[in-house]
Amino acid sequence: MIKRILLGIGGTSFTDAAIEQAVALAALHKAKLTAVTVVDADRICKFGPVPPGAGIYAKRMCEKRLTVSRQQVDDAIAALEAACQRDAVGFEVAWESGGAFELMIDHARYHDLTIFGLRSIFEYELVEHPEKELIRLLSQGVRPILAVSRQTRPINRVLVAYSGSMESAKAMRRFVQFRLWPQAELGIVHFSEKADDANTLLKEAAAYCDDHGYRVSTRMVPGKAVDSLLDCAREMAADMIVMGNSIRSIWLRKVLGDCVLKTLTQADCPIFLSQ
Repeated sequence: MIKRILLGIGGTSFTDAAIEQAVALAALHKAKLTAVTVVDADRICKFGPVPPGAGIYAKRMCEKRLTVSRQQVDDAIAALEAACQRDAVGFEVAWESGGAFELMIDHARYHDLTIFGLRSIFEYELVEHPEKELIRLLSQGVRPILAVSRQTRPINRVLVAYSGSMESAKAMRRFVQFRLWPQAELGIVHFSEKADDANTLLKEAAAYCDDHGYRVSTRMVPGKAVDSLLDCAREMAADMIVMGNSIRSIWLRKVLGDCVLKTLTQADCPIFLSQ
């Protein structure tokens, strides 16, 4: 059950899809929506060393970039307001005034789901070190996250990447229990070279999802998920990927798993990321 949705708005090409997805889910689940603007003024005005005599030019460029970024965010807020009024969704806007994700981290502790165009932080230079900032979001409790793609789509087929680890099991359970798209068919995929272990894991995972009322299919794919997950998602025409990442490994190594990072930066469909 979800009753509070947190939405990150950065004024990128992912923002429209994030708004549409957030409003649709809020309307379906009768949830409240909180939008947090994501604009890092320090990052926008960071040019590196400024040659002597170029200070005025740099200042003008900074002002221009800020004006454009704020206008994009203003347009996004206007679109959000119109969509919420259309679908009778209650919402509020929190304007970020410090670091790009500080306010989002603060609000996440009182929300059930965060929706954000995560790929945009890699493609639009919203922050200087995207992977480090994403690790900070996850390690400080901003989860689960629904990372939207540029285009919204009906969610009819969901690929659940299931390794048998506690992290992947938690991600699967969280997605199933939320019942965001209860009509969707779940394709549980285990990437492994050990067919006997895979059959047992897949059978138990399928039984769990079936008990929650989902239509389920299973598949064992030889090899590593990092090498085959995206190809498998495209082959099954998945509308969403569900996956987990170990918070313990993030704390210890301060890196995202290779499979998670590759999927976030290259997937064509939305991703439900949880721990």
